[in-house]
Amino acid sequence: MLAVVDSGGIPLVGGVDALVILVAALDHSKAYTTAAAAAFGSIAGSWVLFHLARKGGQQYLHRYTAKGRGARLRAWFLEYGMVTIFVPGFVPVIPLPLKVFILCAGAMETNPVTFTLVLSVARTLRYLFLAWLGTRLGKESLPYLRHHIWDFVLFAAALFGVLYFAIRFIDAKRVSKSLSTGSE
Repeated sequence: MLAVVDSGGIPLVGGVDALVILVAALDHSKAYTTAAAAAFGSIAGSWVLFHLARKGGQQYLHRYTAKGRGARLRAWFLEYGMVTIFVPGFVPVIPLPLKVFILCAGAMETNPVTFTLVLSVARTLRYLFLAWLGTRLGKESLPYLRHHIWDFVLFAAALFGVLYFAIRFIDAKRVSKSLSTGSE
């Protein structure tokens, strides 16, 4: 339920992550069940936010992204698309603005299947990693994450870059192929 509330719009910064690690550290047998529940709850809460943005999206999106940081985040979503959902959905510890990108995805009528698939992969990998970490390091998991925060920042930047260039490369090949078959 915490993951639904957190992803649905009421931020509990790091709360779900910490809960997954805590349960995994205290009871290894429930680690991956807790990770699955967190992933499912996060996806469900994000779906609520996504569909609210689809229904009243343009006005809501404009109100929160007309200026300042919101406008910059909206521009990022327009430029980088679903990579802006995957990276903050996947990388733990760093409070990246996932909710704004979910709102952008809904308001800009992103394909719901694509949105769900990208978010599901990101959240599942995230919570499985945190459950694994909790079973391996126990109560030292949170200090470990705090100690390695810059490693996670670099990882997030590298992951973003790799995904961005991979998508650009695939799109360029698709365009090139359609141009070559279309001109025949």
